Amino acid sequence: MKSKQQHPFVFTPEVVLLPFLFILIIWFVFWSEVRFGFRFNDYGVYPRTLKGMRGILLSPLIHGSMRHVWNNTIPLFLLSAAVIYFYRSQRWTIFIIGLLGSGILTWIIGREANHIGASGFIYVLMSFIFFKGVITKYYRFVALSLIIMFLYGGMLWYLFPIEETISWEGHLGGFITGFLLAVFLPVVYTKNTYEWEKEEFIPENDPFMKHFDENGNFIETLPDEVEEELPTIKVNYIFVKNDRVDQEE
Repeated sequence: MKSKQQHPFVFTPEVVLLPFLFILIIWFVFWSEVRFGFRFNDYGVYPRTLKGMRGILLSPLIHGSMRHVWNNTIPLFLLSAAVIYFYRSQRWTIFIIGLLGSGILTWIIGREANHIGASGFIYVLMSFIFFKGVITKYYRFVALSLIIMFLYGGMLWYLFPIEETISWEGHLGGFITGFLLAVFLPVVYTKNTYEWEKEEFIPENDPFMKHFDENGNFIETLPDEVEEELPTIKVNYIFVKNDRVDQEE
């Protein structure tokens, strides 16, 4: 037997609309740069300078090229939608702490350059989803972790300085932030609890477990069980001799 509980995984318009709003904002910022000739790169994270701290909040909105913004669009949409759906009650905590944490770590460990782009925040989401599934061992979260690693496992290469123009420090800062969130942020979810998983469960008192002997053999009928006897139906046949002979006209 298991207790019937309702899972908190409910699809709402927010699952799609909020990630779409994120994407719309970063594309609007990039469009305004192209359309009006603005240059927002200076608003990125510039490590270990007071002025560069403004990029902690602003850098995820700024991208250097069409390829840059496009590469961040799909993973940002999918990962943020997954967080909203599976971790609904903690979504804003994950988003806010993830944004600040990845930006601060980039500001501390980064090279002396403007670090821009939403990839650091994407690494927060990817890292959190993967490690949270591993830690909780809840089958829904584990399945999500495996899907994320299948889709974006190749992103792990960019935690290392393999390309000079890529901010691996931002990726690493986001990855560490996501891991810390997975470890220390409690997650609220409903899990089916079977009777034998409860602390008060006593196998000797369970009706089903009583049908097994000390060697694990199944006993169909216990000695103290009395099978209910079905009532006996008695049928009597009476033979009557008919002497009348039918005649055809």
